Amino acid sequence: MKSFTLLLLAAALLWAAPGRAQQVSVIKFADLQQRLSRQNDTTYVVNFWATWCAPCVKELPLFEQLGTSQAGKKVKVLLVSLDYASQLDKKVKPFVQKRGLKSEVVLLNESDPNSYMDKVDPKWSGAIPFTLIWNGKKNRRATFERKFTQAELTAEINKFL
Repeated sequence: MKSFTLLLLAAALLWAAPGRAQQVSVIKFADLQQRLSRQNDTTYVVNFWATWCAPCVKELPLFEQLGTSQAGKKVKVLLVSLDYASQLDKKVKPFVQKRGLKSEVVLLNESDPNSYMDKVDPKWSGAIPFTLIWNGKKNRRATFERKFTQAELTAEINKFL
């Protein structure tokens, strides 16, 4: 009986162990802009999404698959949540944990989208999902204000590799 109790306690501790859940950082646009200006040979795939956006949620697994399929290459996926910062603990973190997202997730804490949209892309109307793919060293950049299929996303990434 004592060993069974000990086993249950160990299982509970493992289940509650910190570090198992994906971390979600809250950032300001200046932090994101710094990332968006890196001049290295990595291809960055930045997807702007929100938990309340059905097309965004539907395509998130594509970005997760991309991160896995491009693991040996210089490709980095960044998922930028546009949910309100007040929803971080109540919606965003549980959403990320429930779906087991492995890509880096940040929450953009800006109250006025008009203050940053033009800086991301002058043609961005503000609709999501919105994806930016760029490689600073190759001086290549592409933006997409729509939902991707796996074939479309793969084809666009291949243009950068």
